[in-house]
Amino acid sequence: MRLRRLSVLVLAAALAAAAGAEPRISLQDSFRLGSGGSAICSAEASSGDPALSDMFDRGYAIVCRDAAAAVGRLYALRERGGDPAGRLAALRQGKAQCSPGARTEIETLSGVEALSCTLEGGLPYRVYSLRRGGTLYVAEGLAGYDSALRIGLRTLVADRPVAGNVEVALTEAGDPAAFARAQAGALDPARARDQAYRRNNSGYFADSAEFFEVLGSAEPVGAGRAEAIVNQALQQSNLGYYGVGDALLARAAEAGGGDMVVARMLRNYQAIDLLNRGSEADALAELDKPLPPSAMLPAPEAETAIDARTAARIAAESPALRQLGGPGGRLLPEERAQILDAQALHLRGTLLRLAGQPEPAAAALQRALAGLDSVRDGRIASTIWLRAQVYGELAALAEARGDSAEAERRHRAAIALLEAEHPGSAALLSAQTRLAAHFARGGRTAEARALYKKVVEANSAGGSASPTLHRTLAPYFALLEREGRDPAAAAEMFKASQILVRPGVAQTQAVLARELSGGSDEASRLFRQSVNLGRSIERLQVEAGRLAVAPEPDEARLAGLRAELDGLRREQVATQSKLADFPRYRVLSGGLMELADLQQALRPGEAYYKMIVVGDAAYAVLATPGAASAWKLGASPAELEREVDALRATVAVKEEGSILTYPFDVELAFRLYGQLFGSGEAAMADVTHLIFEPDGAMLRLPPSLLVTERSGVDSYLARARRAGEDGFDFTPVRWLGRDRDISTAVSARAFRDVRRAGASRARKDYLGMGENAPPSGEALERSAVGGLLGQGPVCAWPLGQWAKPISAAELRTARQALGAGGSEIVTGAAFSDSAIKARGDLAEFRILHFATHGLVTAPRPECPARPALMTSFAGEGSDGLLSFGEIYDLRLDADLVILSACDTAGRASLAANREAGLRGGGDFALDGLVRAFVGAGARSVVASHWPVPDDFDATNRLVSGLFTAPPGTSTAAALRQAQNRLMATPATSHPYYWAGFAIVGDGAAPVVPKG
Repeated sequence: MRLRRLSVLVLAAALAAAAGAEPRISLQDSFRLGSGGSAICSAEASSGDPALSDMFDRGYAIVCRDAAAAVGRLYALRERGGDPAGRLAALRQGKAQCSPGARTEIETLSGVEALSCTLEGGLPYRVYSLRRGGTLYVAEGLAGYDSALRIGLRTLVADRPVAGNVEVALTEAGDPAAFARAQAGALDPARARDQAYRRNNSGYFADSAEFFEVLGSAEPVGAGRAEAIVNQALQQSNLGYYGVGDALLARAAEAGGGDMVVARMLRNYQAIDLLNRGSEADALAELDKPLPPSAMLPAPEAETAIDARTAARIAAESPALRQLGGPGGRLLPEERAQILDAQALHLRGTLLRLAGQPEPAAAALQRALAGLDSVRDGRIASTIWLRAQVYGELAALAEARGDSAEAERRHRAAIALLEAEHPGSAALLSAQTRLAAHFARGGRTAEARALYKKVVEANSAGGSASPTLHRTLAPYFALLEREGRDPAAAAEMFKASQILVRPGVAQTQAVLARELSGGSDEASRLFRQSVNLGRSIERLQVEAGRLAVAPEPDEARLAGLRAELDGLRREQVATQSKLADFPRYRVLSGGLMELADLQQALRPGEAYYKMIVVGDAAYAVLATPGAASAWKLGASPAELEREVDALRATVAVKEEGSILTYPFDVELAFRLYGQLFGSGEAAMADVTHLIFEPDGAMLRLPPSLLVTERSGVDSYLARARRAGEDGFDFTPVRWLGRDRDISTAVSARAFRDVRRAGASRARKDYLGMGENAPPSGEALERSAVGGLLGQGPVCAWPLGQWAKPISAAELRTARQALGAGGSEIVTGAAFSDSAIKARGDLAEFRILHFATHGLVTAPRPECPARPALMTSFAGEGSDGLLSFGEIYDLRLDADLVILSACDTAGRASLAANREAGLRGGGDFALDGLVRAFVGAGARSVVASHWPVPDDFDATNRLVSGLFTAPPGTSTAAALRQAQNRLMATPATSHPYYWAGFAIVGDGAAPVVPKG
């Protein structure tokens, strides 16, 4: 016991020393280039580079955000035994034409030799080299990434991180996970696996998932592939994609469940998955299941001789080999199994604590620490994250028994460990939020708020927070809500909310705004080309990954896909490099938006309502140009889900193929309004345009149908009780959308940026499409529809869906209102998917209007949701559908797209997003057809939350009202005026007839401009 205590003290001392020292670059497989906000470029070690002549040479690939492949390389090459400059020159021969070198200075480095080269196609290429102490340091790559090359050279020479800003072209179309995929592809498999675990241990689950997905395709069949797959499954569960995780866990169990390491991972990760889902009892039962006999640890061997296992361990502990990152630095399978057994004890302790059993929980956690100490005397850096988690659990137990000092000590111990091994990581930020929550519960409000602000600022440029951080931030919002009337607290809550997960359409709209801000046709063309190439690469990667793990992969097809991928990656990186010539794209618009910036974008009479779901609570921030407040909603997220479900059930439900409506629950709509707006009702008095950013359940419900006054509810109920009344006359009810224009926003930044972007430059006003031709005999004979998106007839829509086309009446009304000169209507056989995709003039129309059926759910429960608009059938290759991915591929420059079809505000599945070449999304309403049209180039989209009504000409009257309003009327006002006419008519006063459409974007823009 004394020796164990000593080893812990030695470890703590070593970590304390490491925390105060800057890491040596020469000892790292991966390091960031530059300083400042989020990581834009990194260097990834490579071992197969022909420029490396021995084990002391080092080479790195430079990988940058939004670039699909390496943009350059860094080298530290020893000069003894040869001429490294000559080797590099020979490798460049035939690829680059270089002019004679010139001496230059790079920051503190003098005597740097600079070469200006040109690659095939005229692409500029730079080479910087410097000789120091018998080593040649080189940075070379595309000229558009010159700042990364210069910082990379300085970093290599200094052998430590150096300060400096990397300024490269960014589209922001790629999320951090896409950056991680590029990083993983630049590493050899062994190093990629190490980095995958490091990202997991640092709390970057999305990044880790990308690494393990790359490894799952690269590893041969066996335990290595199974290990990659089971880790990929864990990350999907951590991200909340439980169905995907289940399928991957099953694959991993089949591929290598008998291996001692994989079996333990399956046990632990299945328990973590159940814990993520809130099934603590099932998770504990999972840990109690016996391992397969083949996975048991071998019995200890006699130590009288140095056998193979002992020799391997001695080699593994060699400092020289660990420093060089050689294979000897890796853990033995038995040691990895012991660490996983310690993780199982940590999980058991966590579950017992949650079950209210503190003493058994503490015992399990102490055994977990002892198990970690037993592996190489606790000197395993990769287990520090697990030790920190154990300390966090022990802190929670200490606080529960009233020992606040011990709890704080344990929290600080966890933070110290993570600061040393994972500085700046999501895991560290989560540990800091747990300490902040401890302060808040103990009444140390100022300390808690200061620490939370530090965490938010640290995460400000890194995109959405990890799911763990999402949960641990919940007490911060509760703390701010208590001071919500203070504008500073409201601004703080608004800022913190931006690091929470948001719909994929928000990222897509931000990319569109960035494209529209280009200011140059050439810049815009390059931007669009890069984004499209990135999506093509993603689609091919999905196909290649699926083929690589098939039981009998088509090797020839796989080789062809990989060659095609390499070509697309080179083209995309070249496009990004050219884009760097345009300064606007070298400026990163990321970071967190201040509330004051949003308020400056608001106009008189406007208010921005941001709904925030975090943990088990929901909040709102309401901002007008001159004021702001925040409050906690009067219902939990779970209660809001139930209420929205119940309310939607009184709007429209599909039963046996028919749409049925029931008397609308006005009392519930009034209660929901109070829960959402009650604390801010006074500020709403002067609001004429409400920009509503929904979250949680409200992504599925238009706020216009909320009821604002009790008197109207009482009047309706009194009338409905009279004899002979059917309860469908809602004319007395005062709706939120009756007196206020309403727009739906998906993020504050996207709303502001799209508002700032210029209007469409299209020369023509209007293109209306709809009224598909029913399938002909030829179409009925063909099975094209059965092969929709490669899913086969099981997931195909029956051809009967095409038999009842939507009337083109609203299209004709719109054209008549706008004038026939700049307008066009396409119906019947001409309205086919093939014809739409073949048109080269879609960007010439300011307004696009689709009046057709939307197929947005899955045809069967086992099929993924692949939203599409119904069209006519054409010739070979036509499936009568304009799919999610096909819409995204369209080229638009539209102020407005109107989707007069059923449920067009619904979501698209993860599978549909991946097939379209997109990452993210798939979990939220609005991430379906709305996202696709925004990605195609629509500034605003009018979409429906439920099947559009056929009765009383309601849909035609609503949509036509957008065009018949006086010129200069905003889109939101035109829609409200049309809705009011339906509200005032008893037959159409039910929200089913008037409330289904929502404007996603800026409803203040006019449909028909003045003049």
